[in-house]
Amino acid sequence: MPRSDYSFFVNDGFPITAAEPWFKVKVQLIQRYLRSFVTHCAEKSDEIIVVDLFAGSGLYSLGYQKELFPGSCLASLQADLPISKWIFCERDPEFAWALKVRVNKYFKGKNVLIFEDALDKLPEKLKYYVPVSKRGYRVSVFCIVDPFAIDVPMTMLNTLHEAGFSFVIPFTFSLNDRHNFRFYLSEHREKLKKFLGEDRDVEKLDDSKSNLEFYKRSVRIIRNNMLVMGMNSSLSVQRLDSGLMELPIYYIGIFSKLYPARIIQREVEETVRNQFTLFDAV
Repeated sequence: MPRSDYSFFVNDGFPITAAEPWFKVKVQLIQRYLRSFVTHCAEKSDEIIVVDLFAGSGLYSLGYQKELFPGSCLASLQADLPISKWIFCERDPEFAWALKVRVNKYFKGKNVLIFEDALDKLPEKLKYYVPVSKRGYRVSVFCIVDPFAIDVPMTMLNTLHEAGFSFVIPFTFSLNDRHNFRFYLSEHREKLKKFLGEDRDVEKLDDSKSNLEFYKRSVRIIRNNMLVMGMNSSLSVQRLDSGLMELPIYYIGIFSKLYPARIIQREVEETVRNQFTLFDAV
């Protein structure tokens, strides 16, 4: 299949998730991060693995014409890159089945595993399927963390980081008049604590006065915690026009202990026309 040719994807009667236009741009951006990451690790790695923690059904629809485009998981399969294994995680049984059908239809023969395990069970299971780097054999893992929610606890990222994973994380979650910063600080306070890392991290947000302030400070806290783990990091800011996330921008970050996050970010920035600033300081 030609790279970036979406005409091969057709409505097959299985679940397809409706998406806003900016989401398609986000998927394309993640693929640029993947390409840059692979460029930096290909010569040094004996094996490159892609892990998508929130794969979905694999396909999205856009606009009134129902234009179809692949999610990050299928797009990574479509890319012409020296990747040896793909691991897609999806907890919704209907979506997972649709993803299995589509992988078999469009990418039969590629080394793809699809896990339906609960999120808290994934780190242990991934240990069995992702080899650990050792002397004379390096494994590089590009992990996509894109739940559009605050579902991933910092402890899980730390566990995967210790196993050698690198991450690309779009910081996107519902944030609007209804699900505003007060909603997260009250009704979802416990989940927010796990998402940020520690109790005291949430306390730093208690005096937030707007959704944008709450969002920026949350991303800053997460980034600082990733730095404490020993990971290189770089953030970029992207324009946003969404009814679900009513902010003018969102951040996407690259985090890696082994590879130069800033250089990867800079290379991605050079290829993205709608990138309007590099926002390392948040």
